[in-house]
Amino acid sequence: MSTTHNPPPLAADAPMPTFQHLLFEDQGKIARLTLNRPAVTNALSIALSKEFAQAVEYLRDCDRFKIVVVTGAGGNFCAGDDLTEMATGAWGNAAQIMRRVRFYQHMANTLEELDKITIAAVDGHCVGGGLEITMACDFVICTERVRWGMPEVDWGITPGWGGTTRMARLIGRRMTKEINLLGSLHPASRGVELGLFNRVVPVSQLETETARLAELLLLKNQQGLRQLKFIINKGAEADLYTAQGFEAVQAGFTGATLGSWQIGDSDSSHGWDQFKSNDPMGAIRARRKASKDFWVD
Repeated sequence: MSTTHNPPPLAADAPMPTFQHLLFEDQGKIARLTLNRPAVTNALSIALSKEFAQAVEYLRDCDRFKIVVVTGAGGNFCAGDDLTEMATGAWGNAAQIMRRVRFYQHMANTLEELDKITIAAVDGHCVGGGLEITMACDFVICTERVRWGMPEVDWGITPGWGGTTRMARLIGRRMTKEINLLGSLHPASRGVELGLFNRVVPVSQLETETARLAELLLLKNQQGLRQLKFIINKGAEADLYTAQGFEAVQAGFTGATLGSWQIGDSDSSHGWDQFKSNDPMGAIRARRKASKDFWVD
């Protein structure tokens, strides 16, 4: 007797959080996040950072969105952490600062690991924490007037959530030292040369080029995109043979999703069904009976 196994329906998306310093635009399969503190170059206050983290976690748990666009309001992307706020002692003591940095690292890691494709659409200034956000995205499109860098060294502080770690993995140790130790502000073209950005476009074409990229990505096999993003991200942090293991397993998974899931020497017994049925003659229970006391003396 065969049993049909239908997966349970996916849970409905949770209610969208409400935001004060972040604009969240629902564009169907595309979610657009806009850092919205233009008067201070979209500096990442504690409140804005909290809202950005909430938005990213909301997107993590949504199936409907396939593309996430991150941008900034008022002709700039982001000036990084709000130094004015930091100067008031709002970050607390050393233990509290470490806790906050770990929260920001979680925020960037969650953004990087989204099973959607992320695009940073960057204009104007993109420094410090703003640059760290772009490094957690899959694609970065910049305008010709972008100025980017890691100026923390001149304020006597150090990056906390990607400016040294993620950057070194993207452009190497030597160039990461140059960017961080000198604190220069670089033109967009330099970011493309180093591999931090994908494209530089005129200011008037940023929205058009971002839309073109999103449209192309939506034409793709979405499961294929999810798998490719996963194995590239994980493989980059692993040794060659471990990374190739990810490739091999994903190739098998791809075959299964395309219909070639049946394997001759893999029986069709479903352990959870037989456990629930309490069938004493089932293959799973017979297997357990033979195994549970083997070589336990």
